[in-house]
Amino acid sequence: MRTDIEEEEEILEVKATKYKWFVLFFATLGTLMATINSGIILIALPNIFKGISLNPLTPGNSSYLLWMLMGFLMATAVLLVSLGRLGDLYGRAKMFSSGFAIFTFFSILLSVTWLNGSDGALYLIAMRIGQGIGGAFLFANSGAIITDAFSSSQRGLALGINSVAGVGGAFIGLVLGGLLAPIDWRLVFLVSVPFGLLGTIGGFLVLKDTREKIKVKIDWLGNITFALGLILVLISITYGIEPYGGHTMGWTSPVVLSEMASGIVLLIIFAIIELKSDHPMLQLSLFRIRSFAAGNFATLLAALARGGLMFILIIWLQGIWLPLHGYSFARTPLMAGIYMLPLTLGFLISGPISGIMSDKHGARPFAVGGMLITALSFGFLDILPVNFSYIFFALTLLLMGIGFGMFASPNQAGIMNSLPADQRGAGAGTINTFQNSAMVLSIGIFFTLIILGLASSLPHSLTSGLIAQGINKNLAIKAGSLPPVGSLFASFLGINPVHALLGSAVTTAHHPSYLLGRSFFPSLLEGPFSTGLHEAFGFAIVAALISAFASTLRGGRYVHGETHGHLHIPHIEKTGAVAQVGTSDFDLLELESGLSLEEEMGH
Repeated sequence: MRTDIEEEEEILEVKATKYKWFVLFFATLGTLMATINSGIILIALPNIFKGISLNPLTPGNSSYLLWMLMGFLMATAVLLVSLGRLGDLYGRAKMFSSGFAIFTFFSILLSVTWLNGSDGALYLIAMRIGQGIGGAFLFANSGAIITDAFSSSQRGLALGINSVAGVGGAFIGLVLGGLLAPIDWRLVFLVSVPFGLLGTIGGFLVLKDTREKIKVKIDWLGNITFALGLILVLISITYGIEPYGGHTMGWTSPVVLSEMASGIVLLIIFAIIELKSDHPMLQLSLFRIRSFAAGNFATLLAALARGGLMFILIIWLQGIWLPLHGYSFARTPLMAGIYMLPLTLGFLISGPISGIMSDKHGARPFAVGGMLITALSFGFLDILPVNFSYIFFALTLLLMGIGFGMFASPNQAGIMNSLPADQRGAGAGTINTFQNSAMVLSIGIFFTLIILGLASSLPHSLTSGLIAQGINKNLAIKAGSLPPVGSLFASFLGINPVHALLGSAVTTAHHPSYLLGRSFFPSLLEGPFSTGLHEAFGFAIVAALISAFASTLRGGRYVHGETHGHLHIPHIEKTGAVAQVGTSDFDLLELESGLSLEEEMGH
């Protein structure tokens, strides 16, 4: 007969099994909701600006466009480490569930604005930053609560599913944005509200903090210096893309340079503070763990390669390829999302599979292989003509999605497995901070390279093309001398900029309908865009290869708290070691390897 103890252990085991899948459901829902929002905004921007009666191509208005995109990423990147550490201190489940509530609250506010023009844009930017704060609560704690709930033998699968939601959500958002925004731009914000309410209610009712909270003081000085330093760096990147004086971009602006320098100095001060603090926001000693340090560096480089990709592909499709293949500018936002779906399909295929395989064989072979495949796919994109055959473009995106999926899931699982249980929140926040900050930097780099390519030949091509069509020479020269960033943003928004450049003078052309049609501007843009495209893809290839090299340095399979040579110990579940629902068995093991904790961390 079974004893009461055995029956009780069986009940605990069933509860633990059910609970971990609830954790994965809510964590994936939060990630999916936040990333769908990031993709949906890219496609919906033309309708949003039309809805608030603001022309984004008017000089000076491009900053509103940038902040609509960057504000969310910036708020998220700045708060991730701090909120992850607060989750360690006060409870990850509560912090995560609060993220649903904050995100939903600001989603509702985004849909109810009555303001127009620049006031409306500023209001939306402020609410987007609020959404970013909610997203930070979600991203900072999702990886940690998954890691708490799943044993190391299943974390790769769980984190793989969560990673698939992260990347897949962004591309699902592109299609949703293209469908909803033409109906009513407010729908792109309201669509997340039902899911946010489900996550808020369900999260507070179901999710539990299975680990004892840490009772230490908050490192306020470290939090403040880190936030201010990163804010200044990210702001400088944002305004570096903008024209400055008579310059194409703002990288020579004293304000931009001083913001960048001040931000870097503050981040150095932050590192010094953390080294001397008794209760640091981020334990810099974690970087002595080989898997943690190498994994985060690989994350940084992978995000640099990938961060600006979506923007470039949208510009490529909406500004050139789709109009040249018969699509009106009004239809290009939706069609761009549909034509980019092979990238999501590749990720959906490889993400969970590589996560499962990494649970058995470790992260290194998959992380290295994934980034090598990614570098190869960037090479294929680089040799494609701007006016490509879609089948080759689709196959290249599919291959790229497979590469990113192979890297993302095992890499995150490897990093989280290497962390002590009481540092998982800060560690997960660190991963996402590296990723989000690098994405902002990547957008700045990609845009800079593309704009430099446009600036080299677009002004002459545009001026000559307009004169050939009968436009007054002085007006054509004036239109050609405008900063190419306007043309770039027009392509990004799926707008033909010729009417904005010429106004009523377009009627004086030999063939006005040709100037305003689908082929004139995309044909002019094709050559100059190709120059910048080669530079951007070359940068991405180098970043992906360095990421692959960093992944080789992570060492073999390592899980913090596991004994060497005993990667799976089934009898633990029968000894009563699993005392709490959702607690990973391996984290309750004592070190039996004979190594000190310091030596184990350096393994």
